[in-house]
Amino acid sequence: MAVLTFAVRRRDPVLVGPAGPTPRETKRLSNIDDMEVLRRHMPSVCFYRGGSRVDDDPAAVIRGAFGEALVPYYPLAGRLREVEGRRLVVDCTGEGVLFVEVDADVRLAELEAATGLRPPFPCMDHQATSRAPVASPLLLVQVTRLLCGGFVVAFRINHVMCDAAGVSQFVSAHARGLPAPAMPAAWSPEILEARSQPKARDYDAVPPPPPPPSFSNMVQQTFTFSPADVAALKKRLPPHLRDKAMAFDVLVAAVWRARTAALELPPGKDVGLALMANFRGLSELGIPAGYYGNACIALMAQTTAGALRGGSLGDEVALVREAKAAMTAEHVRPRSALADDYFVSDTRHAFQRADFGWDEPVYAGPVATHPLVRASFLLTVRNADGEEGLAVTMVLPQLVMDRFASQIEMLLTSLVAPAVRGTKARL
Repeated sequence: MAVLTFAVRRRDPVLVGPAGPTPRETKRLSNIDDMEVLRRHMPSVCFYRGGSRVDDDPAAVIRGAFGEALVPYYPLAGRLREVEGRRLVVDCTGEGVLFVEVDADVRLAELEAATGLRPPFPCMDHQATSRAPVASPLLLVQVTRLLCGGFVVAFRINHVMCDAAGVSQFVSAHARGLPAPAMPAAWSPEILEARSQPKARDYDAVPPPPPPPSFSNMVQQTFTFSPADVAALKKRLPPHLRDKAMAFDVLVAAVWRARTAALELPPGKDVGLALMANFRGLSELGIPAGYYGNACIALMAQTTAGALRGGSLGDEVALVREAKAAMTAEHVRPRSALADDYFVSDTRHAFQRADFGWDEPVYAGPVATHPLVRASFLLTVRNADGEEGLAVTMVLPQLVMDRFASQIEMLLTSLVAPAVRGTKARL
């Protein structure tokens, strides 16, 4: 990654409260929301080219949009409090979210040249933040104006309040200056506890993953795949899968296989794939439209390292599709996480449509690769010509990362597809 330095001028943080009156009350969290592993701030970023509305200040517009959104989403303007049994509740105090304005002496084109607008992004560790999960703002927003008229919206939201879909719903609520959100906000954690359905138990039954291996010399890297790459991979599938398999299925299968080979695990070692899936669409669970709390489960596929390396791409795609098909209230079953499970989170649709009046973002998604060694994000990215592609983040020890990159390179080269591109930075 090219080294890029530039001056920034940061204003003092301010609290932005709801733009209208909101209830003062205490709300419960669901058992899913209250999981220990979610007690952290989740960072995301959106880059905008600007160019239109030259007389409008994006920081002022976005500050106003968040104030309006905090009326229906008023719990996000409150504070967490710990009660008996180390459970958390939300005190809806209306105190507000933390908001910071920044001016940076850099152009979006320079950021693109330095990072390719792929995670990991430099300088994001300087974003105003709070490490305390309790009694601190639940959302921290920073708007950075660039020399070219573009701007960057970075935010960190406490994960106990929302998953990626919930954050996207909130950010988009008044993004275009609409008088009311397109989807009403719904806070109904009791629905996930009042039923004896497997959905809540399943997520809780997959405990926080075991600590990652004690590797040194860790690096982050993002691998991008063009539509031609994905099409070439699909041609390797048997006819009965070629038309049914989605791009997600094919890429996740290929990356799981390459990662397992790069780790050089023993052939008999059990390896699992955990697909983080949104279960809001399961009608039998009765989750209301607009629910923005955490509503994800881990859909599991399992095999051995030897079978994964020795099988065909079609075999792995079949495992991925079988795991996805298991997302029903009746068929998802608890299963403990294995030390070598590989977690994948699909964030392609989380923030892609967050338009504050300057068109959709050039990039929208996580700031960096997942903090767990065994997890990746699947992203939508655009090249310099505006063509959409897919990207997979990865964090591995340097030697393992080199082997992983070689595995992906050999796969695509064998398909006469373009080479994989990557951006990397040391942790």
